[in-house]
Amino acid sequence: QVQLLESGGGLVQAGGSLRLSCTCSGDTSSDYNMAWFRQAPGEEREFVAVIKKRTVSTYYTDSVKGRFTISRDRDQNTVYLQMNSLKPDDTAVYYCGATPRNAILSTLWQRDAYDYWGQGTQVTVSS
Repeated sequence: QVQLLESGGGLVQAGGSLRLSCTCSGDTSSDYNMAWFRQAPGEEREFVAVIKKRTVSTYYTDSVKGRFTISRDRDQNTVYLQMNSLKPDDTAVYYCGATPRNAILSTLWQRDAYDYWGQGTQVTVSS
């Protein structure tokens, strides 16, 4: 089992930046595919970005390409989401997900590909 704790959310003006962190604790001996999802009020939770456990390949939803960057620090058991040029449409609760299962990159946009979730961190972008 692994526990995930997100941090770094807040209120920012359009065009600003935030960096989210997701720290893993518990069974960190296993390697995990790690992803960020987000959920706006009244909407379904949607995929944002993923970083694979071995290859460290990354994949982004189209709406954040060129603005967001996912990365990981294995020594700190932490995954980051650097968010630049933020827009009001980026307002949501951001969740970190993890899975030890092997999967091809193109399937990791699906919510049910993940076994563990954090509690989320609120990101609000004002216009």
